[in-house]
Amino acid sequence: MSRVLITAGGSGIGRAMGEAYEAAGFEVWVTDVNAAALATLPSSWQGHAVDASDEGAVADLFARIAAAGGLDVLCANAGIAGPTALIEDIALDDWRACVSVNLEGAFLAVKHAAPLMKSAGAGAIIFTSSTAGIYGYPNRAPYASAKWAIIGLMKTVAMELGPFGIRANAICPGAVEGPRMEGVLAREAAAKGMTRDQVYDGYASGTSMRSFVEARDVANMAVFLGMDVSRLVSGQVIAVDGHTENPDPKV
Repeated sequence: MSRVLITAGGSGIGRAMGEAYEAAGFEVWVTDVNAAALATLPSSWQGHAVDASDEGAVADLFARIAAAGGLDVLCANAGIAGPTALIEDIALDDWRACVSVNLEGAFLAVKHAAPLMKSAGAGAIIFTSSTAGIYGYPNRAPYASAKWAIIGLMKTVAMELGPFGIRANAICPGAVEGPRMEGVLAREAAAKGMTRDQVYDGYASGTSMRSFVEARDVANMAVFLGMDVSRLVSGQVIAVDGHTENPDPKV
C-alpha cells in the first residue's frame, strides 16, 4: 500500500487531504501540533504530534516512516496565517514565527523525505502555497512572502530530485472556507474599518467564479498530483482558486 504523510493534517485542508488519499487507497500518516485534532483522526490513520519547525521532531518522525517501509507522497501543508497588519506595524517575532512554520516547516519535511524517496527511485512532493504566493496581499506581508518562497523552493526541489524519479508541485489555494479564513476576515475587517461581509465579498468578487474554495477542492488536486496519472507533471504552480483576477479588489 502506498503511504502519504500530510503535515498539519488534523484539520482543514490537511484533514481533507487525508480523507481523499485514504479514499484513493493510501496509508495515511498525519502530523499536527493540535493534540485535540489528532485525537479525532480516524483509527486507520497514523497521527503524530510534531511541530513542523522542530527539526529534531521531524527527523524522529521520518525515522519511524523509514522503519515502516518508506514514503511515496509528502504533502508539505503546515502553515499559519500570521499577523494581519501594515508592514510598519508587524513585529519581527511575528514575522519570524510565520515564516518559520510556513517556509522552514516545508523545507524540513522535504529535507528528510528526500533521502527516503531517492532510495525508492520515486516519489511525489506537494507543497501547499497560496494565491498569496502569486499575488501580493495587502496587510499580509509575512504570509505572502513565505508563500512566494515556497514556490521557489518547490521549483528548486523539482530540479534537484527529478533525476531520481521524484516530482514536486505546488498548489495555490484561494480563499478557503473554514475557521482559519474566518479569522483572516475578522482581522482584515478590523484593520481596514470594514465589516466581515465586505471583506468576504471582496475576496469572492476577485475570482471569475465568484466563489470561495472548499478544502475538498484542494485535496482532490493533491491526490491527482500524488498519483501516477500525473507522472510527468512537475515543477508546476497550480492554483485552485476559481481563477483569481485581482486579490482584495475592493480595498
